[in-house]
Amino acid sequence: MAVRGLGCPVRFTLTAGHRGDAPQAEPLIDGLPAEAVMADTAYDSDRLRQKIADKGAVAVIPNNPSRALKHPLDKHLYAQRHLVECCFSRLKQFRRVAPRFEKTARNYLAVVTLAAIILWLR
Repeated sequence: MAVRGLGCPVRFTLTAGHRGDAPQAEPLIDGLPAEAVMADTAYDSDRLRQKIADKGAVAVIPNNPSRALKHPLDKHLYAQRHLVECCFSRLKQFRRVAPRFEKTARNYLAVVTLAAIILWLR
């Protein structure tokens, strides 16, 4: 999920549970203007960091513990990542989103889209 500075969802994708996190981030940030891209350690990959640098943005991603070459991390900027977690929390307040009542991925994506639209209208 890509989230705007105030914590409103901008773009999201629905994937299978066994898919990796980092490959899903590239399509999410394509075409979105950003000065900084924040993510958690699961998104720490050289390919994603390069894509963020190509956009002219700063990658605010903690280093994976197994990484040999450590990248600097702006901890004050990373502290703002809580907005993404708050967005997930607000989406889960909608009754049909958290327990995933919908049987098909298409219907679940529609419910999440409606919930995101309501968050934008608030």
